Amino acid sequence: MHPEALHRLVTRTTALLHEAQAAPLLDPGPAAEAGAALVEAQFTDPDLLARAIGLLHAGEPGQPVLAELAGAFAAGWAGALRERTLQEQEAIRFAADTARREAERALRESEARFRALFESAAIGIGIADVAGNILAVNKAMQDIFKVSAEELQGRRVTDLVHPEDSPGVWEAYEEMVSGKREHISFDKPYYRQGGEVVWTHLTNSLIRDDNGEPVYQVAMMEDVTDRYRLQERLRHQANHDPLTGLPNRSAFFERLEAVFDSPEPGARFGLCYVDLDGFKVVNDSLGHEMGDQLLAAVALRLESALRPLGHLVARLGGDEFVVLLENCRGEQEAVAAAKTVLAALSKPVPIDGHRLAVGASVGVLERPVAATTPLAAVRAADLTLYRAKEEGRGRWTLFDPQRNARSVSRYAVSVRMPVALDRGEFFIDYQPLCRLEDGSLSSVEALVRWRHPQLGVLGPDEFIGTAEETGLIMPLGRWVLEQACGQAADWVERFGDRAPHLNVNLAVRQLRNAGLVADIDRVLRSTGLDPKRLQLEITESAVMGPEDDSLRALNSLVDMGVSLAIDDFGTGWSNLAYLRDLPVASLKIAGSFVSDLKESRREQVLGWRIVGGLVSLAHTLGLTVTAEGVENADHAERLRSMGCDRAQGWYFGRPSRPEEIVKRIMESKSGLR
Repeated sequence: MHPEALHRLVTRTTALLHEAQAAPLLDPGPAAEAGAALVEAQFTDPDLLARAIGLLHAGEPGQPVLAELAGAFAAGWAGALRERTLQEQEAIRFAADTARREAERALRESEARFRALFESAAIGIGIADVAGNILAVNKAMQDIFKVSAEELQGRRVTDLVHPEDSPGVWEAYEEMVSGKREHISFDKPYYRQGGEVVWTHLTNSLIRDDNGEPVYQVAMMEDVTDRYRLQERLRHQANHDPLTGLPNRSAFFERLEAVFDSPEPGARFGLCYVDLDGFKVVNDSLGHEMGDQLLAAVALRLESALRPLGHLVARLGGDEFVVLLENCRGEQEAVAAAKTVLAALSKPVPIDGHRLAVGASVGVLERPVAATTPLAAVRAADLTLYRAKEEGRGRWTLFDPQRNARSVSRYAVSVRMPVALDRGEFFIDYQPLCRLEDGSLSSVEALVRWRHPQLGVLGPDEFIGTAEETGLIMPLGRWVLEQACGQAADWVERFGDRAPHLNVNLAVRQLRNAGLVADIDRVLRSTGLDPKRLQLEITESAVMGPEDDSLRALNSLVDMGVSLAIDDFGTGWSNLAYLRDLPVASLKIAGSFVSDLKESRREQVLGWRIVGGLVSLAHTLGLTVTAEGVENADHAERLRSMGCDRAQGWYFGRPSRPEEIVKRIMESKSGLR
């Protein structure tokens, strides 16, 4: 090939392969076109294709996209070669047909032409009658079967059935010899003498007499064994992990989806999602080569232990493996498989003079096929695996539908939350805090709610924890402060001194943010709310002690005129001495202290003594006290008699919309309700 033409070919195929790989999802079209370009340029040697595939696999090991790219490239090469072969076969068939017509006009001349074509053709040709008796074969056909012409002549076509033949092959053959079809074409295996299998591309055509009646069949056969084996090797590489030899993620999902394809009534399946414990330590301390050897050894142990049981073991990537139990007989069988995994990895793995202790955590899922989907099943098994890790590692944990539902809901919350603010899905309810001496409205606590489009209205307990973990508490907390202060300022403008003060909760991450003081100052200035009307509630654990940096921020807020309250007091305080260092004005006794006073007589007495002690302690320190969770008049009266200043709970009002608070302000009722 001329160097310039070769350069153009290389440039074209390289560009096509880059185009295929650069797509967000691998585009097989350009890769297949690159393979076809080689065939168009006469590069049809299978050894060349094998070398090309090797080059495509020379990237980073374990990359599924390389296997997919190689597969698409090989498919294009094989398809183009097959198309070329078909064209050659069609040309031969046409020539054979021409020879037959010529024979009718000039038998001797046409016979000579046909004989020359028949004997010298590179493709195997065989002639049989419609009853299937083989009448003649050429030299190429003899070479394919590695027998003489005499050994094939006299045999029947139906004697050449192979166990891997599909029923459709012989159904189509019967249709052809009966005259319903003119030709058939298949990839078909045959046995050679001695039992060796040869794969061929077979085209069989019908020859009719002058009256249109079928009289002969002509078979043209190409030996494609090398191409078939190459395709099988490529298929294996595309579906198996190169490091461990186990089925890869793609092969696993193919098998899993097959389980869900037309299952039997009542069919069940199981998954054991496996993650190695401590693998990262081995990888980081002894190197990736040692880590790869460990993964290969683990894969061998899992395969040896579980394959005899009929279970599929696959590597999903990294140090994650999965066991698929098709036709599972129940939870006990799935748990037994998990125990087999742990037992297989219980002994140290000897590698290069090291004895590497490796354990595993296993998430076990066993479900009816009709109760879930492949993706949902894998997600549930993965979440169950992380529960096993959280509970101590080196163990198996069984799927719990309720805990899984909570985890899925938490995931849905975390995914949706970043856009929820922009879409106006959050809103604020306000819960009254009333003076115990006369039952009048003193303050309101701002409580954020989320109107989730799928999960409905969510309370703070269902998303604040996730917001803190993800950092979204910062913009959410800022929004709550702005909205609540704006609402409180509006009430002051409308009702003056009768308007309630405002309580807003601060999360730990907000409190530790360096810009907290500036944020609150900006909000108060923009809304016009008097700082004396704002009380910020913090938890006991938010400030660790007098040396904590957040203490300076609290003092700055108090200097601005904002007051502070300790929320849920009595549930997590580690050192009461911190109270003297904190600039707080109020304590809110945790609702659990009051709501639990429905127990036995002895527990009631002790409970009220604790509440009385907390009230006394707060007053000694010059702090006001608010009791949370007050649900009935008896508790309200008991708290009032103890000197408790304010109360909050369903007895005094549930969290409600701003317009309900306006009604309370306008009513301005006094006395205990």
